[in-house]
Amino acid sequence: MHDELIAQAQAWLTEDPDPETRTELARLIDAGDHTELAARFGGTLQFGTAGLRGELGAGPMRMNRSVVIRAAAGLAAYLKKQGHDDGLVVIGYDARHKSHDFAQDTAAVMTGAGLRAAVLPRPLPTPVLAFAIRHLGAVAGVEVTASHNPPRDNGYKVYLGDGSQIVPPADIDIAAEIAAVPSLTTVRRPTEGWDTLDDGVLDAYLARTDAVLSEGSPRTARTVYTAMHGVGKDVLLAAFARAGFPEPVLVAEQADPDPEFPTVAFPNPEEPGAMDLAFATARALSGEAAPDLIIANDPDADRCAVAVQDGTDGTDWRMLRGDEVGALLAAHLVRRGATGTFAESIVSSSLLGRIAEKAGLPHVETLTGFKWIARAEGLRYGYEEALGYCVDPDGVRDKDGITAALLITELASQLKEEGRTLLDLLDDLAVEHGLHATDQLSVRVEDLSLIAAAMRRLREQPPTELAGLPITRTDDLTKGTAELPPTDGLRYTLDGARVIVRPSGTEPKLKCYLEVVIPVGTHQDLPAARAKATDVLEAIKRDLSAAAGI
Repeated sequence: MHDELIAQAQAWLTEDPDPETRTELARLIDAGDHTELAARFGGTLQFGTAGLRGELGAGPMRMNRSVVIRAAAGLAAYLKKQGHDDGLVVIGYDARHKSHDFAQDTAAVMTGAGLRAAVLPRPLPTPVLAFAIRHLGAVAGVEVTASHNPPRDNGYKVYLGDGSQIVPPADIDIAAEIAAVPSLTTVRRPTEGWDTLDDGVLDAYLARTDAVLSEGSPRTARTVYTAMHGVGKDVLLAAFARAGFPEPVLVAEQADPDPEFPTVAFPNPEEPGAMDLAFATARALSGEAAPDLIIANDPDADRCAVAVQDGTDGTDWRMLRGDEVGALLAAHLVRRGATGTFAESIVSSSLLGRIAEKAGLPHVETLTGFKWIARAEGLRYGYEEALGYCVDPDGVRDKDGITAALLITELASQLKEEGRTLLDLLDDLAVEHGLHATDQLSVRVEDLSLIAAAMRRLREQPPTELAGLPITRTDDLTKGTAELPPTDGLRYTLDGARVIVRPSGTEPKLKCYLEVVIPVGTHQDLPAARAKATDVLEAIKRDLSAAAGI
């Protein structure tokens, strides 16, 4: 067994084009570190609907140039089988370790396969790449990013020519082509022949952001902004300047790209502590400079987080939930007379459906992920509770943290002119449609088998009630429904509540999405309704943890 492992590693080493991972792997082989070698050669990173994502390092279970070259070769073979013999592939990348190398390798492989390749001019937000695919008439796009994963990770996200991320069966077909690559020596990689784009595509993207806003709308809201050590700052500042908003105050410690993400445990605005520096920056501003809201992007700027003052003294700030921002943007678009389909994932709040129904607009629920939301027929607006919002589907058929930031700042400006805030509008929505309170139970694991064990336990010993509320219906989503293709998940419908349990598609987490709906008569009833919702959500979490054995 050990001899076989060493032989595998040595074979990999002979093909590895990267001096860094070659050195790393040679050291492991020389040390006879079978545990570490087994972790790297115990399989291959699976190419799925999120493309590839994993820890950087040598071997087929890590993200490295060898894995990326194989992935690019498989994608090229797939595109040619689809009849795109000389189609254009656009490649974008973030500022993580190795992202530029992976982008250049992809361009070389595409060129070597006879396709045309164009690389964005520098690290830019993922939505710029999603825009470029449609803008340039490309047959596919690749974004090298691990989004908000830890610093040691990188990833490889694939889009097809409609500008949305791949879904089955394309992922399965591309994975088969990757597996069919016999050796890196068979993959042609010329050293030139592709284009490096200028700022024309970025300028076209920025010109499009103007169309997100209403002509003549108020532009007075003041913001504090953090790029979370990612690539969002320059593009967001340019978009805000074009729109005529006050220049955002930057969280200086997190403003510029840094692949080490030194100030945060996880570079995700949702993670505890990630927004602390933004809160501190906002609290330090007073008088006319005092901000109305805090905006945060994740490192590749496709997500947008919003925080607001919650209190009267200007020091209490709180993050709005993705579901709250999703409802606010929907209400804003309805007020502006938007038409078309409002779409969301099944794990997002049912409040969007209530808003759409009252406005007489179509509403669609999809599986988790913008690869599904973006495909909703007649899409006008889509959102997901994980801070993802698509407010300009004709331009960017994916979540876009830049245009979402513009739209929420326009709404805050409009409310400011009326002497109101985003929280006031949320109160109005709760009185109109019922209080939709959401929460999440998220368990990060080192051992992935714990997630499978929890799902198995819930299926074999299904709970009959949670928080004293009877479960009126259980849907095992692996079987699919009339509206949804199969996925690994469980959905519980309770009297006045809903719970969905699923393994994360991008991180080693079990995620449980909870929603409680409480009717509200008047604004005076809101404090009691919120207190009740908090109690029920906590009780559901407790009972669900016990039922899942987590």
